[in-house]
Amino acid sequence: MADHASSSDPAVQRQLDRLTALSPGADILGLERITALLARIGDPHLRLPPVLHVAGTNGKGSTCAFLRAAIEAAGLRTHVYSSPHLVRFNERIRLAGKLIEDAELAPLLEEVLDAGGDIGASFFEVTTAAAFLAFARTPADACIVEVGLGGRLDATNVVQKPAATGIAQLGIDHQSFLGDTAEAIAAEKAGIAKPGVPLVTMAYPTAIARIVADAAARAGATLQAEGSAWRYAIRDGKIRYEDAQGSLDLPLPLLAGPHQPGNLALATAMLRHQSVLALPQSAFADAARTARWPARMQRLSPGPLLGLLPQGSEIWLDGGHNPAAAEAVSATLAQVAQGRPVQLVLGMLANKDAQGLLAPFAPLAAGLHAVPVPGHEHHSPASLAQAAQALGISQATPASDVPQALAAIAQQAGPPPIVLILGSLYLAGTVLEANRELPD
Repeated sequence: MADHASSSDPAVQRQLDRLTALSPGADILGLERITALLARIGDPHLRLPPVLHVAGTNGKGSTCAFLRAAIEAAGLRTHVYSSPHLVRFNERIRLAGKLIEDAELAPLLEEVLDAGGDIGASFFEVTTAAAFLAFARTPADACIVEVGLGGRLDATNVVQKPAATGIAQLGIDHQSFLGDTAEAIAAEKAGIAKPGVPLVTMAYPTAIARIVADAAARAGATLQAEGSAWRYAIRDGKIRYEDAQGSLDLPLPLLAGPHQPGNLALATAMLRHQSVLALPQSAFADAARTARWPARMQRLSPGPLLGLLPQGSEIWLDGGHNPAAAEAVSATLAQVAQGRPVQLVLGMLANKDAQGLLAPFAPLAAGLHAVPVPGHEHHSPASLAQAAQALGISQATPASDVPQALAAIAQQAGPPPIVLILGSLYLAGTVLEANRELPD
């Protein structure tokens, strides 16, 4: 799927229009173009603050959020590069703690495009180069970089000597780029391993763990896997984290979901297995309490969308779009609902597995309203409704958009519902904008 963006700032929009016109219009992998582009602008990736590089099928964004929260709790400043954005392109580039301003972004994109517009770099590659240029010019203590797609051939993998690398949960996604098996995808993700750099991973099934370990060995990385180098457990409403340095008792994360303690533990392990940044133990507990990551089981605040539903209703938003994410989100939804009626509002890109996403929600959902994903190739709402019906969600119907879906839910009899809007981060962005909750 081609990436794109728009901006309310005319100067930024001019550069985004140039980027759209010059890029190939599709995701492409490989390091040749990004390497050439970075060379044209002075190789800023060689002058970054200490980098924490994070890959994974699911959870890498949350892991980055915990990394940022811990570093900032220690009184340090960090850059963050993440994707995709939800509402504003600026969300992808956080400079020393703050989203990049339009006044900085427009000339930055212009400089990169002027230098390398003939290279044929993709939207993501140009964005990566712009982010690295901004990071190299702005003082900070650390730099958190989220992999865009895969790892081995992702544009972010030009970073040569990160302080630590990490791999979150692994699963099946982006098969057309990364392979059709969990083993092939694991090999691509593990391609971020670097000589002499700790590669911190979660616990994986034996076959997957072996592939990751082999990749670490070939790269000369020091593998720090959950279960051997570090571990965590939930006891008495707290997280007990342990590694060779000792143990920590951490509060459960404010981020919702039974999968989030694992992401917090991974971020903790990454920071405790690197030797460049010094953080007090209190920073990890603070990270649990303060980390935010929009559109990952986010409960919407009062706003125009929530106002369409009866008083006492709740709207939750998640951009998960693959079966592994669905397992985690459905478990969270069951905890949230506690027997109250659940309604789903679903929109999905055309290249995603609708049946695989929906299956874990079938036992929970009283109904489903399927919607398009504006501006992107998507499953038709009618086909999504049919997929839901085939899984036993009998009350499944198409809707023209999210407000229409919520209005239809509001007409149904019964107690105030729990509504989950899911299936696409692009859809999540339109929801946040419509409810006037812009990420900051």
